[in-house]
Amino acid sequence: MRLDNRTESRTVEDHRGGRMGRRSVGIGAQAYIIAREVGHHVPNLLGISDEVRAAQQKSGQQTTAHELSVRLEMQADCFSGVWGHRADNMQQIREAGDIDQALTAAAVIGDDRLQRQTQGRVAPESFTHGTSSQRVRWFKRGMSRGDLRRCDSSSPKSM
Repeated sequence: MRLDNRTESRTVEDHRGGRMGRRSVGIGAQAYIIAREVGHHVPNLLGISDEVRAAQQKSGQQTTAHELSVRLEMQADCFSGVWGHRADNMQQIREAGDIDQALTAAAVIGDDRLQRQTQGRVAPESFTHGTSSQRVRWFKRGMSRGDLRRCDSSSPKSM
């Protein structure tokens, strides 16, 4: 992405990954990370996050609570893709490699990859953020058309 006609690289620290630590990432990955965080704010504004928390408490099942958490994460990944699509359509800001950087960032923070790196094994029942492939798929889903309606992660078939 162009910022003052230059491509920059920054260091991002991932507090979830433990050993993942600090990584140098390009503008595309940085934009994805910021857009994802904004993507978490949208459900807060719409009351979706409150509904999910209530459903998590009501279920009394940790597995169900984790599944609902993953669905919110997939929605945030999708929203970040919607932003990427729309921002590029409006401003033509995308540069070569930006999408690949965003996809790599999405894959790097998947629960399966992080657990394998930090614990040496994968425990799907404990996932709270989704697998690398889910994160990539939901980002692409938003990026492909820029349509918020495609980000409904609430139906069982959506995962």
